[in-house]
Amino acid sequence: MRLSVNIDHFATIREARKSREPEPVLAALLAEQAGAEGIVCHIRRDRRHIKERDLRLLRDAIKTILNIEMAATEEMKKIALDIKPDVVSLVPERPEELTTEGGLDVLANKNALEAHIRELQNAGILVSIFIDPNLEQINTSSQIKADRIEINTGKYADLPPGEEQKNALEEIRTAAEHAFELGMEVHAGHGLDYHNTEPVAAIPEISGFSIGFSIVARAAIVGIDTAVRDMIDLLII
Repeated sequence: MRLSVNIDHFATIREARKSREPEPVLAALLAEQAGAEGIVCHIRRDRRHIKERDLRLLRDAIKTILNIEMAATEEMKKIALDIKPDVVSLVPERPEELTTEGGLDVLANKNALEAHIRELQNAGILVSIFIDPNLEQINTSSQIKADRIEINTGKYADLPPGEEQKNALEEIRTAAEHAFELGMEVHAGHGLDYHNTEPVAAIPEISGFSIGFSIVARAAIVGIDTAVRDMIDLLII
């Protein structure tokens, strides 16, 4: 797998006017037809964009991998066990944040996360954890038997080209190599766009990318088919 398209912001546009369009499920189907190998969406506690209705339609409609991002709460676990996505990605969540601000602190929540993960896995759902490129967090994710990690690329993506950005890229590379050595599947995402993705895509241990906002932004200008194909071209290394 390489590109999974996050469709949250198609739903954000819909909710801006409390309208019935654009339809995020249609966006997901068009992304699949353009070559996306997975669809990602984040159901938040405040339901600011994706709703349960969207999840049910997505589960019935898409033919690739459905990955639902959610907080590790009882409410969200019940939704996951009902919808049965292929993958649940556990992410931190603050009510007032505009977007996810950092990786999940696995060290501080090890016992609770381990039980949460096991219940999802027992239902046949793969579990990914969104974490910063920190070796201790990766070790703990391995210990609690998460199937996959998604490395937070936000720090790298926010930096301008230069030495600091190169250092952030090396942190991602080191984290990916370490997780891969532990036998974990490694994905990456957050803040990646058409200008900064290629260096991360060149890291061989990273097998998948979750990218949303930049694709939605480009799709508003050129259409979703072109936007998805353009991103896929950048991931072919």
